[in-house]
Amino acid sequence: MDFIIEAAVKAVKALYQTDLNAADIGLQPTRKEFEGQITIVTFPLTKLSRKSPEQTGSEMGEFMLQEVSEISAFNVIKGFLNISLSDAYWIDKLHTEVLAEDFAESKPNGKKVMVEYSSPNTNKPLHLGHVRNNLLGYSVAKILKADGYEVIKANLVNDRGIHICKSMLAWQKFGNGETPESTGEKGDHLVGKYYVLFDKEYKRQIEELKSMGQTEEEAKKNAPMIKEAQEMLQKWEATDEDVINLWKTMNLWVYDGFAKTYKALGVDFDQYYYESNTYLLGKDIVDEGLEKDVFFRKDDGSVWIDLTPDGLDEKLVLRADGTSVYMTQDLGTAQLKYNDFHMNESLYVVGNEQDYHFKVLFLILQKLGKTWAKGLYHLSYGMVDLPSGKMKSREGTVVDADDLINEMEKTAKEQTEALGKVEEYNEEEKAELYHTIGMGALKYFLLKVDPKKRLLFDPNESVDFQGHTGPFIQYTHARIRSVLSRGEIKAVSKIEISSLAPEERDLILVLTQFPETITLAANGYSPAIIANYVYEVAKLFNKFYHEHSILQAEDEATKQFRLQLAAASAKVIKKSMGLLGIDVPERM
Repeated sequence: MDFIIEAAVKAVKALYQTDLNAADIGLQPTRKEFEGQITIVTFPLTKLSRKSPEQTGSEMGEFMLQEVSEISAFNVIKGFLNISLSDAYWIDKLHTEVLAEDFAESKPNGKKVMVEYSSPNTNKPLHLGHVRNNLLGYSVAKILKADGYEVIKANLVNDRGIHICKSMLAWQKFGNGETPESTGEKGDHLVGKYYVLFDKEYKRQIEELKSMGQTEEEAKKNAPMIKEAQEMLQKWEATDEDVINLWKTMNLWVYDGFAKTYKALGVDFDQYYYESNTYLLGKDIVDEGLEKDVFFRKDDGSVWIDLTPDGLDEKLVLRADGTSVYMTQDLGTAQLKYNDFHMNESLYVVGNEQDYHFKVLFLILQKLGKTWAKGLYHLSYGMVDLPSGKMKSREGTVVDADDLINEMEKTAKEQTEALGKVEEYNEEEKAELYHTIGMGALKYFLLKVDPKKRLLFDPNESVDFQGHTGPFIQYTHARIRSVLSRGEIKAVSKIEISSLAPEERDLILVLTQFPETITLAANGYSPAIIANYVYEVAKLFNKFYHEHSILQAEDEATKQFRLQLAAASAKVIKKSMGLLGIDVPERM
């Protein structure tokens, strides 16, 4: 809309003999209840015109109407000059921009960004919280790539520590040598089962010790299970061959299970980091911090940083015995990631319970003089809740990701069959369709909400074909493809039609906003912006479709124009949903 700004600057100069910077002109979309597509706010200009906002708007509108051929009309509501652009302008926008091969494809911007997401533990399967994490991280990576960034999708796997040893010990004690192959169970579920078994036995031992007179605290420390797990961790750190071999075997079972879940979710990674390789990192950074007087050593030998002047607290970065804490490790891993890729920005997709941790991590790195630390960002997100009784969890505490995926496919099957939409599909096509709809419903429901907000996920509501849902948008795309398959587009050249219906103009207007919507979503790391945009496209297409016949249009030129408009809508819907990691079927 640069030509509108230029015309407004010209109008102010001609009418009020005053030079004005383009940045001083405030443009915004016209509110839906008024005529027009673009609005100039005239309040700030009254100091130049020395007239009321209404009179200033009327004078500028008259001037711009005469000067700019693309402007067809204007109206003034209080301090707002609402401008209507001509049908010819919108028809030209459809053909020269929206239907162009490279529409909404940004050129490389020369910036590199890492998006780290998933970060699973290898002692249990992925759960509902991981689902939001994975879908959010993957979508943000897709959006940033579409906006011109070089993107590295990274996964830091928490594959070591006492929690991993708990699963290993329980398998040793109770597993009788069973494997994923011998049980037919997914590897991550098998390992997760033993983590639960450890906890069950550990609690039994605590109660037994308490009945013998020990306090809760004493019983927790003295229970044989926890002592053996701690001993196993010490052996792991000493690279005991038997422990390392068991650790490698059980982790491989889990990785195989994760791979299946990631595939079902439609997410992937370019780079893996493993805590077993990074947990000793950071000690050099502690030495560096001591040399620079950023850290200080207490009398017991432990190393700290005082962040109280920054409104935080004192933070431990190395224990008295010289062992690392999580902060030490994260400092080292941040440096490793930067050394590997020298990215301009690095995003950590992690739940909001870690807000304070990342505030401290980023501040420490900045105090150490790491210039790249300014590019670090914690993409914090809220928890996902389910209506009680909607789904049973495998362990009674959290909802398993695989169970959720199966539930979504089942719900999609029930809803689709109830609508009688699958008579012409064979069994393989049906299974693929149910997966596409189920995953579309899940992803859209989780991504349409601002990441920072906690949300309540209802599987049935998410698969509603008429609501603000993924399946509604998928069905709209399938409807367009059906129309296009029955009506042959003869040419992609510009078609001259005399005028546009309001529904056609509104649809073209929102389609032209796709590139700026991608940039807006990239700048805000928010797939919700894309999700709500594509819903608006689908709604406007359906309004146009119900008001105007495409295949039975009054003449061939109008029919061809509407087919092109339908094709443009399908293209934008498919690309938008792709940025959310959602497939759109050709038929439903």
